[in-house]
Amino acid sequence: MSETRENKMGQKPILPLLISMSLPAIFSMLVQALYNVVDSAFVGQLGQDAFTAVSLAFPVQTLMIAVSVGTGIGINSLIARRLGERNREEASQVALHGVLCETVSSLLFLVFGLFFSRPFLAAFTDNPSIIEMGTSYVSIVTTLSMGLFWSITAEKVLQGTGNMRDPMLIQLIGAIINIILDPIFIFGWLGLPAMGVAGAAIATVVGQFCSFFYGLFVMVRGKHEISISPKIFSFRWRIVGNIYQVGFPSIIMQSISAVLNVFLNNILISFSDAAVAVLGVYFKLQSFIFMPMFGLNNGALPIMGFNYGARSPKRLMECLKWALLIGLGISGVGVLLFWVTPTLLLGLFNASPEMVELGVPAMHIISLCFVFASVGICLSNFFQAIGEGFRSLLISTVRQVVVILPAAYFLSRFFGVTGVWMSFPIAEVVAFLLVLIIFRSTYRKKILTMETK
Repeated sequence: MSETRENKMGQKPILPLLISMSLPAIFSMLVQALYNVVDSAFVGQLGQDAFTAVSLAFPVQTLMIAVSVGTGIGINSLIARRLGERNREEASQVALHGVLCETVSSLLFLVFGLFFSRPFLAAFTDNPSIIEMGTSYVSIVTTLSMGLFWSITAEKVLQGTGNMRDPMLIQLIGAIINIILDPIFIFGWLGLPAMGVAGAAIATVVGQFCSFFYGLFVMVRGKHEISISPKIFSFRWRIVGNIYQVGFPSIIMQSISAVLNVFLNNILISFSDAAVAVLGVYFKLQSFIFMPMFGLNNGALPIMGFNYGARSPKRLMECLKWALLIGLGISGVGVLLFWVTPTLLLGLFNASPEMVELGVPAMHIISLCFVFASVGICLSNFFQAIGEGFRSLLISTVRQVVVILPAAYFLSRFFGVTGVWMSFPIAEVVAFLLVLIIFRSTYRKKILTMETK
């Protein structure tokens, strides 16, 4: 039996395989979403200024996740394709090069944290309380970001080999430790001093380092198809280029989200601090919908990448079909929740009356984008799996730069804050139509021409 057939991604029935590989990721993503909400809920108990400070800091965290996860997606996709081609030696080199790339990235954020945290916060507000708390939060999570970058490396390397259990545990360990430490550090439990917003940041980085230590143990001592011994490392620019062929578009796609968040905050703060806080609440709550979708696609990406590398188009397309159907189901549940329980959801964050007044219509309007977004996420993941990451970048750029920002700016002139919320579903509909056109072209050129097994 060939090495390709020995790997479960090349032989097991697709739906059970997708479920078995996605469920651990979906579960860990849900816990991560729970952490996002719990973390913000604790901060919300400190008052609206504290929550606004963390909301203004959110784009920086989004950018760190964009760089770490984007690079990780490049590592994941390339490892899966090389294993599908039965090239284990290069798959091992990809893992080692991935560690190097993520380490360099973390050093860049360390520099940002040391010198640019306060100027970043001061660019949005002159409220000294918000600036002080936001600066403290940003400087801690950036200067100590190595735990985040290294834990993501371990997670994506293991996912590329088809191992979804340990990546789940990597995320769970960090999220659970963070949730436990949040109230201890924020409010000063167990005899510790109350550290407020800074305590939330410290809890975050401690959880990330704990995730990394577990991931390192699994990578060094676990049984998998690649070796990550530094002894075999041989630097090759070609491998770095191949990682970023998929990884760089993914970084840009997710970085655009951070830039979008910055500009939306700038538009909203002209109305009120509460409007910024509402957007922060939305981004926390929507993670309960999008995190499971990302978990689903984390399971689908290595399956599609492996079968693309193994030239098995039937299995590749079957995986995409099931990912689309399950993603649509998740998004439908999300729309229902945001329409039926918006006041309850806002109450989780100790929302002020002004936040509730602004937040209920915001949840109703923005959630209309979920169904269209689910299709875009699945098809963008497909492009990444087959090494066409720049097509995903094009879709994301159109949605978040070409459409949503101009729409938010101009609609806010006519409809106030409501115009900003309206820009979300408008952008997703445009992106949905574009992704269908690009997918049709890609399918004809890349899939129909493959040799059917």
